[in-house]
Amino acid sequence: MTLWSYRGAVLAACTLAFFATMAARLAISPMVPVISETFAVSNGAIGLALTGMWLAYAVSQFPSGLLADRYGERRIILIAVGGTAVASALLAASPSYAVFLVGTVALGGVAGLHYSVATSLLTRTLPNTGSAIGIHTSGAPLAGLLIPLAAGFVGTWLGWRWAVALGTAVALPSAVLFGGIVRPTAPVRPDDSVWGRLRTGPLLRLLARPAIARTAALAVGGAFVWQATASFLPAFLIEHHGYSERLAGAFFSGYFVVQGVAQPGLGTLSDRIGRDPAAALAIGVGAVGYGGLALGAGPWLLGTATVAAGIAMSWGAALLPKFMDLLDAEERSAGFGLIRTAYMVLGASGSVVTGTVADLLGWGPAFLGLAAVLGCMLGVLLISMRRGSARHTPVSSSPSG
Repeated sequence: MTLWSYRGAVLAACTLAFFATMAARLAISPMVPVISETFAVSNGAIGLALTGMWLAYAVSQFPSGLLADRYGERRIILIAVGGTAVASALLAASPSYAVFLVGTVALGGVAGLHYSVATSLLTRTLPNTGSAIGIHTSGAPLAGLLIPLAAGFVGTWLGWRWAVALGTAVALPSAVLFGGIVRPTAPVRPDDSVWGRLRTGPLLRLLARPAIARTAALAVGGAFVWQATASFLPAFLIEHHGYSERLAGAFFSGYFVVQGVAQPGLGTLSDRIGRDPAAALAIGVGAVGYGGLALGAGPWLLGTATVAAGIAMSWGAALLPKFMDLLDAEERSAGFGLIRTAYMVLGASGSVVTGTVADLLGWGPAFLGLAAVLGCMLGVLLISMRRGSARHTPVSSSPSG
């Protein structure tokens, strides 16, 4: 195998692995109403399980790089993808809600080991890092396109357990393929203790910088809405609008397609007009879109609102580069890892909060609440842009009379 072909094979294997870890998590969402009925639990209880999954996913990202430095990227990615297959099988066989809860948390934890480590592996293996990371990231929207549709079809045909088992069906061959293609990687710091490197005092002070704290607060709001949408959009369409599981899965897939298309466009726009203006544009569209989802009716209006929601949830393409703008070169690796974990941990509450509001007040108010979160984010961005404009506007002196 030539070096060039090996590099392409590593990229393909990492992309498929990312697809698998995302697919296992997304296979659950279209089945939320049926799972809730099976275990006789509320939407809030299912939301708690999904919040635990996304919380574990967020927490595991920060130490994953430290583990890779100690044990090598290949080993950690194999644990991530193989663990995803095992956790999905556990979910599919869950005899009770308690086992389902543990399984979802475990799924998030093992899946979260992949992304940062795979990014490091691709950086070490391929010269065109930006293009490689872009292709690797495409695994997520591809999963969003295919898996909700497949889960809706399989769930209708064979039941929710087989739909959730799609995670195992995708992850197991992905792990075998990755292990067969990717050569063992030498650890960068094999003798350093992982725990000894977890000194977060300087990084916590970094989080307190005003510009970083403000951007992180916006990211928390965006992650909150993203988690709620990823967890409950199909259930919302089924229970609030009376759509079938297949049709709700189609809308859910469309949401991810829009998000995947909008992200590179929004990132390019943010390079041209600035991070905050680009983010404000996307979030403003989303505030209207989520309001349309809650109050509208009919497939055309809901389809338009879903497109708007997908545009809004591409907010990271504008706000995440802003963190890199605000960090010094020596701070970016560990600093961004901590920032990403921090905002994802706080944003993971979107699932349990939205599910609980839906139980108490209904799905309409729950999704209006998401529109309100986006409205608050838009307000913060507009105020920040106005202050920035005022600081850069020269003061003209008027002649004295």
